[in-house]
Amino acid sequence: MPNDQPGSSTGIGARLRRRRRALHLTLKDVAEQTGLTEGYLSQVERDQANASVHTLQRLCGVLKLTVGDLFEQGGSISSPVLRFRDTHGMSFGEGATKIKLTPGSFDHLEVLLGHFAPGGSTGVEPYTHGSSEELLLVLSGEVEVEVRGQRHRLSALDSIHYLSSDPHRVAEAGGTQEARVLWAMAPPTY
Repeated sequence: MPNDQPGSSTGIGARLRRRRRALHLTLKDVAEQTGLTEGYLSQVERDQANASVHTLQRLCGVLKLTVGDLFEQGGSISSPVLRFRDTHGMSFGEGATKIKLTPGSFDHLEVLLGHFAPGGSTGVEPYTHGSSEELLLVLSGEVEVEVRGQRHRLSALDSIHYLSSDPHRVAEAGGTQEARVLWAMAPPTY
C-alpha cells in the first residue's frame, strides 16, 4: 500500500511536483497561473500544507490532471495491462473518437488511439494544445495532416512529428474508408 505520509514519494505533493517538473514549469509559473503563492505551493508539494479541493482543482487545471489522478494508486496495485475491451472512446471533432492508452499517473508520456470515420476529422479548424512534442503514426487507412498550413497525406505506417503548439488538423483522406492513428505526446497534454 502506498505511503501518503509527509515526505513520501507517492503522496499528493510528490505527484504534483513530478507533474510540474515533467511539464517544465517552475513554482513561479504555477503560482502565476493559479493565483497561489510560491511558498504555499512549495509547502503543498512537500506535504507540509493541505490543499482544499478548490485549490487542487486549480492546480490540476494548470498541470493538465484531474483531481482523481492525484489519488491513483499507480501500477503497484492495479494491473499494468490495459485491455482494449475495457477502454472507452471519447468523441471529438467530426466523426472521430480517441482512447487514452496511458494512465493518468504517467508524467512524461501520453499515448492516444484515434479512429476517424470516412470523412472524419479533428474539426474544421487547426488547433493547438500545450507545448509537447507530438508524433502521429497511421495504423490503417489514409489521413491528411495539416501542420502550420502545410498538408501531408499519410498512409499506413507513415508518421509525422510536430509540436502540439503548432496549429494542426487531422482528417481521413479519402472520404470512403475508416482510418486509425496513434498519437504519442511528451509531456502529456490531455
